[in-house]
Amino acid sequence: MKLSFVIPAYNEEKTIENCLESILAEVDNLGLQKNVEVIVVDNASIDSTASICAKFSEVKLIKESEKGPNFARARGFREAQGELVANIDADNSLPSGWLEKVLAEFRSVDNLVGLSGPLVYREFNLGQNFFVKIFYYLGYIFYLLNNFLKLGSMVQGGNYVVKRSAFEKAGGHNTAINFYGDDSDISRRLIKFGKVKFTFDLPIYSSGRRLLAEGIIVMGIKYAINYFWILYLRRPFSKRYNNYR
Repeated sequence: MKLSFVIPAYNEEKTIENCLESILAEVDNLGLQKNVEVIVVDNASIDSTASICAKFSEVKLIKESEKGPNFARARGFREAQGELVANIDADNSLPSGWLEKVLAEFRSVDNLVGLSGPLVYREFNLGQNFFVKIFYYLGYIFYLLNNFLKLGSMVQGGNYVVKRSAFEKAGGHNTAINFYGDDSDISRRLIKFGKVKFTFDLPIYSSGRRLLAEGIIVMGIKYAINYFWILYLRRPFSKRYNNYR
């Protein structure tokens, strides 16, 4: 079972090296060099993102001039060769065992077409992390309900893996969505073709820069509104987003 990592990157010189090193460490630990490919999509960066990626011979670097994470992910998906495609962000890093858990889930769960887990923010203190956990637990309740009703599931952008064949049937990445609601849209479309599972056993480390810049409560409200807007109205509530570097 071949797996492809697709990593969109726009001006990520501060984070991309750590991201790639964490992936390659997982690959080396499992001896999966022939079954895993790593693709970075340089999304019109003007910093040293591309030159940092070029230092890694194991990494395939491609360019996408149309700005936006979904344009970059769509380009990476077209280039990917894996039966499974892992979508993570350039400011993420994999904890030990992440890759092994993903492969085990897809081998053991019948008709699994999507798998996701939470983000763990490096910069957050105990109080901030507590609020994030509450947000995830509330979201998990709606995940169970919507999953049962086949209305959608729960996919965390920056930490999800899809089965290529099912994702193609679902229409792939929706480039009409700029940012907010993209993961909810994926869960809504993908669940029609199999199981989409969210598990707290698949965390990934990430940067909390966006939440810190806009405010954790404000961002929580934005994500919640866009989740319901996508599931029930088929469109995002928020049309614009800010890039934080």
